[in-house]
This record gives sequence, structure tokens and C-alpha cells, in this order.
Amino acid sequence: MADMITLTSGHDGFAFSALHGQPNGPRKGGVIVIQEIFGLDRFIHEDVARWEARGYEVLAPSMYDRQQPGFVAGHDDPESFQGAVKLAMANGPDNAMSDIQACIDFLKPRGPVFIVGYCYGGTMVWLAASRCTGLRAGSSYYGGQVAGMAALPLACPVELHLGRKDAHIPADEVKARVQAAHPEVPVWIYEASGHGFNNDGRPDSDLADAELARQRTVALFQANGAG
Repeated sequence: MADMITLTSGHDGFAFSALHGQPNGPRKGGVIVIQEIFGLDRFIHEDVARWEARGYEVLAPSMYDRQQPGFVAGHDDPESFQGAVKLAMANGPDNAMSDIQACIDFLKPRGPVFIVGYCYGGTMVWLAASRCTGLRAGSSYYGGQVAGMAALPLACPVELHLGRKDAHIPADEVKARVQAAHPEVPVWIYEASGHGFNNDGRPDSDLADAELARQRTVALFQANGAG
């Protein structure tokens, strides 16, 4: 079972919280799970548990602690969603990258470190693969700003997962822009799914698509040093 721990960000010394899970069985590596825009909600807790079950030590940082510690928005509450958008914008990329780097530094002494993120977190994975040090690979799910960052240089292998039915992200356009800049990056499009399809039970989630994306993510991590 995961517990909350406190880590310290390098660039400003800020102490932030993170959900920390231990691997079930032999440790295969460390995985940083970056939340959707909604915070560390039950879907992120479920994802952390999945990674624990696969044999990974897991960190899921609470990305808005500087603005509102412990913030969690409702998926079907427009007002709290708008609050989440404001927090994400106020936090900015520098704070986010520093907190992710602190997570990498915490996990790295015990083996290879990987990162996976969803929605807001999908964008943060792409940015971390460019700006952070010590990552072996990253898996980005439906990051809304990835297309605009497509030309960034990447310091580790990355793959993208997009839903065909995603009303917020034009999958073909994102794929074209990313692969024009990085033809080596796999961009997977899931025909039966929309935005947020890793969240089991959500309207846009197809279980077969979600499981296939997880298998591909595991394969990426295994190809880049996971035990």
C-alpha cells in the first residue's frame, strides 16, 4: 500500500508531498506517475497500485502543492476543473520539472527510473524527457500540449498514447507533428477510446485499449533497463 512522503524540490527548496508505493516482489525499477490535471485522485491511486503490482517502486508527486496542497478536482465538476486549470498554469513548468527531478533523484540510487503521465501529466512527461536528467524512458498519455512542444530535443526514449475519440486532442495532427520532429517516437492511436482512457470505468475508457497501452509502456521500460 502506498503512503505519502515529503520530498524537497531543488530549485526553490519547497517541500512537496508524493504518493510512494513499494514493489510487489523483486524490484524492477522506479516509476514516476504524473497526475492528470485533477490531482492525486482515485484513478492515480489505482494506477500507482498497478505499477506496484508489476514490481515497481512508485512516486506520484502532488503537483500543485505550492498553490493548494492536496488539491483534488472532480472529473464531472466544471467548477473544480477550472480551478485545476488555474493551479496548473500558476505552478508553471519550472516548478513541475524541479519536482520531477527531485523524484528522479530519490529513486535513482536503487535502479533505473521511468516516467508515465496522463493528460496534464502526459505533457509533463514530454517536457521532462527534454529537461530532466536521469530518466531511462517516458510514456506520455494524451498530453494536450505535446504537439506544441514537438520539436524539443529528447534525452530519453518516449512513446505517446492517444485516443481516436478524444475531443480535446486531434490524434492524427499530434502524430504528424511529433513524428516530423522525432520519427523514432512511437505514437499509438487507440480507436475505441477518448481522453482519459487509462481511467478504468470512465466513459471514454476502453479496457482493451487501456491494457494494450499499459503493455506497451511496460515493454518500453523493459527495453530500457527495467528488470
